[in-house]
Amino acid sequence: MKAILTTIALFLTATFAFAEKEGWTTDLEAAFTKAEKEKKSVLVEFTGSDWCPPCKMMAKNVFTKKEFIEKAGEDFILVELDFPNGDKELKKKNEPYAEKYKIEGFPTVILFDSKGKEYERFFASAHPTVEKFLSHIQSAKK
Repeated sequence: MKAILTTIALFLTATFAFAEKEGWTTDLEAAFTKAEKEKKSVLVEFTGSDWCPPCKMMAKNVFTKKEFIEKAGEDFILVELDFPNGDKELKKKNEPYAEKYKIEGFPTVILFDSKGKEYERFFASAHPTVEKFLSHIQSAKK
């Protein structure tokens, strides 16, 4: 019985850990298409959701907050590219993006204009609150 409960708990944890965050997409190519159509920038977060302490902190304190999603969503298409140790298939699917954009650490955020041209790159954890993060991306956009 204990083994069954442990298995169920692990399954539920994995299911919720890898579910797409509200207001975010995991499809970078579709995000670029939408950004061009809507004349928005694209914010891409490269994260290790199940193993990276700063990534977990940013998810909890910034990226899942309603006020962040609403405000950032006015000017940005939000994209999460996850590299979880618990989901090898997802990690492998996103690996070409990490290589293409030369990601050297997590959580890295890259801002792209509506044409897909990178204009800012930084470690998300340098701006650990909704207010600081929004201020940084708005000033970078100008």
